[in-house]
Amino acid sequence: MSLNTSAAPQRAQLKKTLTLLPVVMMGLAYMQPMTLFDTFGIVSGLTDGHVATAYAFALIAILFTAVSYGKLVRRFPSAGSAYTYAQKAISPHVGFMVGWSSLLDYLFMPMINILLAKNYFESLVPGIPSWIFVVLLVGFMTLSNLKGIKTVANFNSVIVVLQVIVMVGITGMVIYGVASGVGSGTLVSSRPFWSENAHVVPMITGATILCFSFLGFDGISSLSEETKDAERTIPRAIFLTALIGGVIFIAASYFLQLYFPDITRFQDPDSSQPEIMLFVAGKALQVGILIFSVVTVLASGMAAHAGVSRLMYVMGRDGVFPERFFGYIHPKWRTPSLNVLLVGAIALMAINFDLVTATALINFGALVAFTFVNLSVIAQFWIREKRNRTLKNHVQYLLLPLLGAITVGALWVNLEESSMVLGLIWAAIGIIYLAFVTRSFRNPVPQFSEEV
Repeated sequence: MSLNTSAAPQRAQLKKTLTLLPVVMMGLAYMQPMTLFDTFGIVSGLTDGHVATAYAFALIAILFTAVSYGKLVRRFPSAGSAYTYAQKAISPHVGFMVGWSSLLDYLFMPMINILLAKNYFESLVPGIPSWIFVVLLVGFMTLSNLKGIKTVANFNSVIVVLQVIVMVGITGMVIYGVASGVGSGTLVSSRPFWSENAHVVPMITGATILCFSFLGFDGISSLSEETKDAERTIPRAIFLTALIGGVIFIAASYFLQLYFPDITRFQDPDSSQPEIMLFVAGKALQVGILIFSVVTVLASGMAAHAGVSRLMYVMGRDGVFPERFFGYIHPKWRTPSLNVLLVGAIALMAINFDLVTATALINFGALVAFTFVNLSVIAQFWIREKRNRTLKNHVQYLLLPLLGAITVGALWVNLEESSMVLGLIWAAIGIIYLAFVTRSFRNPVPQFSEEV
């Protein structure tokens, strides 16, 4: 007698609509290439005028980790990203803690983008209460994510193209200025990369800050369940996003460093974008570019919003968060709508939240994810699957991820104290919550079964 399962209720699932180009555009929008101008003053002062080298150090660490993400996406094409990889490759307990820490990275990114947009808005129209602007931006960001990932991807594709055009225009003005005698007065120089005043440790510290600029490349791994042929598309998209973003950052910072050999021209190096635009483009264009910057950070916030809502969905589907809320998929829109609304509510904290504190939390979460993605490759392929019998195996599944972990480790050593303290406090809360979920670790960590 056969069992009839045709009437069994089916769980609503995420809808596969994305291809390679939209995914890369989502990653680049998440990265927001124009963030270069926001961090330039800080890192230039820290590295004594070697921002390009700091970006090169960050890119090396990121590319090793991008390769590791690619391997794991093929093995585990899940929206859970680093959380799922560490859970399956190392242990469910480690996976939970990686996911919990990654929430810092994802959860505060939409709010940080709204905070940046609020700062731009306040410089443009100081007479209007900024909370009105925050509510409108968060409302648009949340509604777009409720309707579906394709809407977000299409919007972000347009914004990325416009960002590149604006950055090319600004870089062209910088090149013209340098050729006319501004700054170093020469377009060919090793000074932005190395000089007699260069020191490696400050550059690595600068690279730690600049890792914040690359955060989109890992976020797109959370789109695996909404991407066609994800096992091929997502790994390529991850590597291309990191590489394209890195090339843009290094090239633009090279010419910008020639224009501004040091930070003496900046009144406020910690918020350098408005002054860069004023010096390079003039007052009229400065206003236009700041208005466009509001749109770019909105696009980045929308991509981050999509990523964190999917991470919480997977953790809810697993049962480590209450499933009825976090694991819910809207039957019509096929999006984790309750998570989208929750992230939107948290983004409203931008009305009064501190940008420095939010950024510190993000850096900790990102480095946790990067570290354990590299370690997960070793644990899954080299140890569990015993792909350790040939030289090629050793290179692919031990040497490359080990180099990735070591380069990320160099960023850990130079992590700001506030990031470490706040991150460890968040981790301690996660351990307490995990103890509650597992009844003082007597029960296993809940996991989603694909057979259900």
